[in-house]
Amino acid sequence: MVVVRPAHETDLDAVVNLAAEATAGITTLPCDREVLRRRVAQSCRSFEVMPDRPQGEVYQFILEDIAAKRVVGTCGMVSKVGGFEPFYAYRVVTRVHESLMLNVRKEIQELQLVREHNGPCEIGSLFLTAPYRRGGHGRLLSLSRFLFLAEHPQAFETVVIAEMRGVIDRAGHSPFWEALGRHFFDVELPEADHLSMVNKRFIAELLPTQPIFIPLLPREAQEVIGHVHEETRPALKLLRDEGFRQTNMVDIFDGGPLVSCRLPEIRTVRESRRATVAAIHEDLPDAETFLVSNARPDFRAGRSAVQELADGTVRLPRETASALEVVVGDTVRIVSPRPKGAEGASQ
Repeated sequence: MVVVRPAHETDLDAVVNLAAEATAGITTLPCDREVLRRRVAQSCRSFEVMPDRPQGEVYQFILEDIAAKRVVGTCGMVSKVGGFEPFYAYRVVTRVHESLMLNVRKEIQELQLVREHNGPCEIGSLFLTAPYRRGGHGRLLSLSRFLFLAEHPQAFETVVIAEMRGVIDRAGHSPFWEALGRHFFDVELPEADHLSMVNKRFIAELLPTQPIFIPLLPREAQEVIGHVHEETRPALKLLRDEGFRQTNMVDIFDGGPLVSCRLPEIRTVRESRRATVAAIHEDLPDAETFLVSNARPDFRAGRSAVQELADGTVRLPRETASALEVVVGDTVRIVSPRPKGAEGASQ
């Protein structure tokens, strides 16, 4: 069985290895041991004391194969972006330019730099090692964050966003970056990504605050604005099924779209429910499959057969109870892995 749990400081080597395996474009999972060490340390502090309001806490989760004793995936959340280091994005705005004398009316799109100090909750950093990208593991890893949000809504901003990876080819070439970012930063895209995780000050120092007219960009750059990397399409579909919708904001580096949803309207948050564990059995072969988590700050979540009883309590398989570290009488939170009627791959 695989289980999602908070990252511990002893997991640092495994998280660094996952970051090294990740392809270019996962900006929130830099292959930098010191950055990741600080993030895991911050995450450990966040899980120790759940706040009553969001103040920029970092939460890093890992996916562990219990039998193999191996960390096989990771994902994260920030309770509130902005603060001392603002959140940056481009807003795509359409303006009308009109000349009555020439009888010309043009709708021109432009990019406006947004600097947000009081931002929403952000999810990101999701990555699984290749052998675990099937069998529902990616879905479990992604949606487990929403089970945690459902259990601790007061600790997070009420709007949740995700920056989706933009179009980048196998060689790491980004048409959007080559047309725009490179001219101002004079570094390669991976270096800019890395620097943005260390200190965002250079963004304010170098990016122009004036609008950038999209028609003046090369056509190949225009065509990728708001589009995702081919490997990101399943993740985008999953978030759309959860209620996330594309905004008019894109990433400043690769032009990937920013999607958002109000926390109470996220499908997993809205449909998940608490239940008391009434019994633990060796196996429940005919029971329905759910995503299930414990209801504590020392969070653990998995995918398991769960038998719901008429009184609202549940029965769990022994393996699941052990993985979630729950006993009879404890509270768990359960939700269907998919929206009703949703098509889907095995992610």
